[in-house]
Amino acid sequence: MPATTSADPLAVANTLRPVLLQLARELRREVHPLGVTGGQVTLLVSIRRTPGAGVRELAAREGVSPAAMSGHIARLVRAGLVRRTAGAGGDGRRVGIELTEEAERVLRLVRSRRTAWLVARLRTLDDEALTAIDDAVEPLRTLIEARP
Repeated sequence: MPATTSADPLAVANTLRPVLLQLARELRREVHPLGVTGGQVTLLVSIRRTPGAGVRELAAREGVSPAAMSGHIARLVRAGLVRRTAGAGGDGRRVGIELTEEAERVLRLVRSRRTAWLVARLRTLDDEALTAIDDAVEPLRTLIEARP
């Protein structure tokens, strides 16, 4: 059962939403010097979670059409970040997608750059503010995991 609070969920949502959007924008900007977009990084992470997934499966997971996903994958192949593989079960018609070593290197750099960006900003906060953010991480994670 949710805790009783005097905070109005609508007011909290209206305050929190722009802050989270700006934070996400700032973190996405950290990938640009690496020659990839935030969307490409998101897709690479999705491919890492299920190596060998096909275009249709990735499209469904990311909420785009298979045709759009094919275009995204083609760009990642040309960039040397993913490769097509023979599908599961020996079906030559099904093609899976997996990351290359270059993609793994890029993802390590993305994680490192984003972490460094956050650390630099968190270090500017006093202990009370840093503790408040630390305490908010689990409830925010619960929000994400509770999607319908």
